[in-house]
Amino acid sequence: MTYCVGMVLEKGLVLMSDTRTNSGVDNISVFRKMFTWQVPGERIITVMTAGNLATTQAVISQLEERTKQPDDRDNAILKSPTMFQVATEIGKLLRDIIADRQGANGDRGRGRFTASIIVAGQIAGMEPRLFMVYPEGNFIEASLDTPFFQIGETKYGRPIIIRGYDRTMSLEDGVKLLMVSFDSTLKANLSVGLPLDLQVIKRDSFEAGHQHRVTHDDPYFQAISSSWGDALKNAFHSLPDYSFYHGDD
Repeated sequence: MTYCVGMVLEKGLVLMSDTRTNSGVDNISVFRKMFTWQVPGERIITVMTAGNLATTQAVISQLEERTKQPDDRDNAILKSPTMFQVATEIGKLLRDIIADRQGANGDRGRGRFTASIIVAGQIAGMEPRLFMVYPEGNFIEASLDTPFFQIGETKYGRPIIIRGYDRTMSLEDGVKLLMVSFDSTLKANLSVGLPLDLQVIKRDSFEAGHQHRVTHDDPYFQAISSSWGDALKNAFHSLPDYSFYHGDD
């Protein structure tokens, strides 16, 4: 399993993904799930992947090849005029790869090669944008009502983001919020694991202003995990006590 989050703030985009893949408790590996392409001063595009590893690696490999094509060939990632069209091309590619893999494996492949992708980035002259691409190739875009997307093992970290999110928060606070969300997920589900990949894209910078791999000995993540645990305990003990005796009972 995996856990990836993309979040839109007024000041830019904050993205984080884990790196764990597993086929059972005794077969755990580390694979990067966050990938970035950029043209300095003109655009930056980042994708995060979840789902069948062979499928997501095929998508990334083809995207990488497209970025290496000669100038006279179409380049869907670095030449698309809008982020909407970037998401459209990635959706088509994902759909085609899934269909090909499932077709090659017949009934045995049905439902086994699915994947989903978060697409984030900004092109010069336009707003930072965030999309979630489904296995069928269709996608939705983040909005004021839905300012973040999660893929993979989403349920444990979602309540943290819902309660803590504020579109006007700083990028640093956005990172802190995702750190807490990932810590909660790590504590609850062994299929999500360190190291984590973090990327911050500041509005109109067209570059990854901050990239960081969070490992087991990362002092900030350790402090977040410990402090969050203590804060939860303190908050719990500060709540009104329950009584088995109420009034005339």
